[in-house]
Amino acid sequence: MEVQFTPEQEAKLGQIASVEGVAPARLVQDAALLLIEDDRRFREGVRKGIEQADQGMFIEEDEMDARVSRMLST
Repeated sequence: MEVQFTPEQEAKLGQIASVEGVAPARLVQDAALLLIEDDRRFREGVRKGIEQADQGMFIEEDEMDARVSRMLST
């Protein structure tokens, strides 16, 4: 697979790779692999949520609001 970048994008990738101490191609490869893993986890979470919803496993809106508030206050 080949990916095309503008000269400006290539320069920025080169700068980031230099700071990280890796080749630009390796930097792009690592980023792509992280994207693949994040996508897998996201889809797995969505599937789990759908399965739980199908089983009637819900929480009330007030409880969800409380959970989000606690998460954001830490």
